[in-house]
Amino acid sequence: MSETRHSIGSRIVGSVLLASLLSGCAALGLGTASLPPDAPRVLGPDRGRDRDHERLVAAFGGEIRAPQAQRLLTEITNRLVMATDRPDESYQVTILNSPLVNAFALPNGRLYVTRGLLALANDSSEVAAVLSHEIAHVTLRHASQRNELQARSALIKRVTENVLNDAEQAAVVQDQARSSLASFSRSQELEADQTGVKVLARAGFDPYGAPRFLTALDKASSGPRTDGAEMTASHPSTGERVSRALQAARRAAAPGTEDRGRLAYMSIIDGIPYGDDPADGVVKGRRFSHARLGVAFEAPEGFTLENTSQAVLGSSADGGRRLLFDAADTPNGQSLEEVLRSTWSDTIEPGSLETTTVNGLPVATATSIGKEWSFRLSAIRIGNTTYRLIMAVRSGSGDLESMFQRTLATVRQVQPDEARRIRPLKLQVVTAQEGDTPQRLAERMPIDRALDRFLLLNGLERNAPLKVGERYKIVVE
Repeated sequence: MSETRHSIGSRIVGSVLLASLLSGCAALGLGTASLPPDAPRVLGPDRGRDRDHERLVAAFGGEIRAPQAQRLLTEITNRLVMATDRPDESYQVTILNSPLVNAFALPNGRLYVTRGLLALANDSSEVAAVLSHEIAHVTLRHASQRNELQARSALIKRVTENVLNDAEQAAVVQDQARSSLASFSRSQELEADQTGVKVLARAGFDPYGAPRFLTALDKASSGPRTDGAEMTASHPSTGERVSRALQAARRAAAPGTEDRGRLAYMSIIDGIPYGDDPADGVVKGRRFSHARLGVAFEAPEGFTLENTSQAVLGSSADGGRRLLFDAADTPNGQSLEEVLRSTWSDTIEPGSLETTTVNGLPVATATSIGKEWSFRLSAIRIGNTTYRLIMAVRSGSGDLESMFQRTLATVRQVQPDEARRIRPLKLQVVTAQEGDTPQRLAERMPIDRALDRFLLLNGLERNAPLKVGERYKIVVE
């Protein structure tokens, strides 16, 4: 959550927008479909393009300055472009300051990768595979194809609803269009994978970098989809993508015939930031703390937290329980009750608005009942800043009141001595010595589930031995 005070829009549409915002806590897949809903698909004149680019970069935590990594990504991109069917097109790579594992492309040739993705990759060929996939989306003109299908679906719905005056049939058409669009997007992802592997091999990179990275992505991803999301997911399952990418790699070259570029890659990622940027607060397990804003809270058991530049989002594994924590930009003198009314446009239940104190902090709470979700709202004031903790449960998914009260009771002010102990993390590349094991190197990492994280970062299976003299990534302060 950014240090700058803000709210998610001037007025949040409660049961619709909050559910949408809080649904994004799983690890994101690769491809243009992973763009934020309000991100530009087609860029206009130069001035507008710069503004749109800046807005997109800001949504992912800003741009990270890493000259060596930038040079390598530019060199990789140039090699890939020359191996495509459109070598005259130009591209520009931006490294986003986000711990999420993500990459996407805009139709004008802007490519984006996060530092979280760079941390997960283990060699130049794996990163080249990601960039080749994104370049394929551009060369195959996937964005314009998807826009055409969306426009056609919207037209069919409008004609059915307005001309035939049949709202029920219009809803059926809309559901069919959504399913068709998801299938269309899944086919795009598989097409981009296949084209990307061909270009990868043609450019002289190890084509097996594609299935290797997709395997790592699969391990880094969160639990299974729920609520029928598999049918309408915009990406095919990672397992299917790994299998098809492996087949494409075998058609391109025999295993071990190309240099992976591991040594050069390990050198450029040594020292890059890892995990949350302390300037935006830090998530450790179920705990969130922000040193500069001086606030902390703990999510309920079973929740996974995601710290974005706008808010802290949380969700249970099944998606039936969710939370949002953010800082609200409020006029001077506005009461906490007015904060809740002005930033929540759904109905607040009559008689539910109350004031109290939590850990010595003034708090206002309220309840809002939607069609499928029930919400508990709170506004908490620390100094001159007002925070909102909003929790929601889908009907029949749990006891909202007790979950809300337990979580609200953990909201507190961070003291200066605690704030000083919140340090940034970074990757350090070390060389394995005689007697080193994954467990021994993981013990040097000041993070939760260190061994699991070490294995994931280095593409290792459990109980796999380390190679003496090989370079491995660890996380240090």
